[in-house]
Amino acid sequence: MRHFTSINDLGDVQAAVKEALEIKKNRYAFQELGKNRTALLIFFNNSLRTRLSTQKAAMNLGMNVIVLDVNQGAWKLETERGVIMDGDKSEHLLEAIPVMGCYCDMIGVRSFARFENKEDDYNEKILNQFIKYSGRPVFSMEAATRHPLQSFADLITIEEYKKTARPKVVMTWAPHPKALPQAVPNSFAETMNATDYEFVIAQPHGYELDEKFVGRAKVEYDQRKALEGADFVYAKNWSAYKDPNYGKVICKDMDWTVDTEKMALTNNAYFMHCLPVRRNMIVSDDVIESPQSIVIPEAANREISAQCVLKRILEGLNGDAQPVSTGYWH
Repeated sequence: MRHFTSINDLGDVQAAVKEALEIKKNRYAFQELGKNRTALLIFFNNSLRTRLSTQKAAMNLGMNVIVLDVNQGAWKLETERGVIMDGDKSEHLLEAIPVMGCYCDMIGVRSFARFENKEDDYNEKILNQFIKYSGRPVFSMEAATRHPLQSFADLITIEEYKKTARPKVVMTWAPHPKALPQAVPNSFAETMNATDYEFVIAQPHGYELDEKFVGRAKVEYDQRKALEGADFVYAKNWSAYKDPNYGKVICKDMDWTVDTEKMALTNNAYFMHCLPVRRNMIVSDDVIESPQSIVIPEAANREISAQCVLKRILEGLNGDAQPVSTGYWH
């Protein structure tokens, strides 16, 4: 595998889950793969689970790890071509990216949707510049439209906890005070569509996701109806996707908060969330603290999903006959 930007880059998802579960049995079995290799993890946005889990996964594989917080540990970066750089941005991304590529064997990038330009967000402008100009394998640690390391961990978790071959999985919108990207729900939907699960998306009107991510999911505007008989409940907020409200909060209806009354409608469902979570907005205290809450095992599996992805990238690197050149001048 050269790059990882979508769950689809894994190919057969069931084979990927099987590989991940084997890795989980012995996280240090492949340390020779990463010996004398370096992973550069670049963060344009805040992170807790992604930063820690990806760094741990790389270390499990014997890799050196460099972590760069762009907002605190680097020059302010310009991202647009043709700009007269007479402001507070001292370096252009088009120079910074190939320089970064000189110091590593692979690059992880975390860069959220900016909600300034929908086309730029959905064309993954930042992530694709790293793919184009770094000369290195690039993997997404959350981009504008997808968070595939998260959705892969979600899938691993569901496979570990499911009690039936074809569980009913419901992803439900829940209220939040701020405008959040669609990356997590997009990736979760894309991943569920790669399985044979029964998959339902519950949301208020106006919160429809991009149809290419919705796929075969049943869309339901009545949350209680959607939750009936669910085996897994995945709660998540997202801002509006459709114009003219792209990136906006158009509803804060607290009736969509996942509470014990809602969970009682399910088939004793497991509760899931990618974290961090706004308690008593997204989910009530008693639900997230219940025995059916698997948010911590889900978060723990972020290490496993990342390690599986990095292992596959390393296998591709170790199979290359020639090193890859770096820089846009080549």
